[in-house]
Amino acid sequence: MKVEIWSDVMCPFCYIGKHNFEKALENLPFKNEVEVEWKSFQLDPTLNPSETKTTVEYFKEKKGIPEAQASQMVSQVAQMGQMAEIDFNFEKALITNTFPAHRLIHLAKKHNLSSEVEEALFEAHFIDGENVGSIDLLVSIAEKLGIDKEEAQKVLNSDTFDQEVNQDIADAQNNGITGVPFFVLNGKYAVSGAQPVETFVNALQQTYNETVSPFKDLSDGGTSCDADGCSI
Repeated sequence: MKVEIWSDVMCPFCYIGKHNFEKALENLPFKNEVEVEWKSFQLDPTLNPSETKTTVEYFKEKKGIPEAQASQMVSQVAQMGQMAEIDFNFEKALITNTFPAHRLIHLAKKHNLSSEVEEALFEAHFIDGENVGSIDLLVSIAEKLGIDKEEAQKVLNSDTFDQEVNQDIADAQNNGITGVPFFVLNGKYAVSGAQPVETFVNALQQTYNETVSPFKDLSDGGTSCDADGCSI
């Protein structure tokens, strides 16, 4: 069973959704049979990768709202984070272009470390107030998780995974995905947004049940034969 997750590093709901999804999966008996693939999505590809803004500054400019309203919006998201056991630190969070971070996520996929790198990037951005557009920071994250430093430097200073990142973004557009997080279960069902744990549990269970037994039996009993003989 496969779950594809479109996400962006600077999306707080993606962080909440990741925690709720993983909590749901942890409680299911078939958790080891679920393959998770993280997909790239950029909420704002127009951002300058060499610049950073505070979250409130970004909301003010992007949405054209007063600072007080922007601060209130941030506070509401922080409260949602607490329910998912995430202590957002929006006062320190730096908004920037996340394309370099997506390169790292694709490198991590090669090493089966996608979820670990996603978590490290969310933590760096939302908790520690680090610049996730910084190559030095991204290399440091890669190295801490066991990825060779030289390999990370080579990838992050090149266009090695640019095609893969852009393909993920194109796939999202082709599938009508306009917001994240967006979860696709076995290419059949979709769950959008930072849903509660229970919603993920139900969606995963339903998808798994259909994976194990893809046919829905519409009959009411009936005679048949199997390897042990025929029933009459």
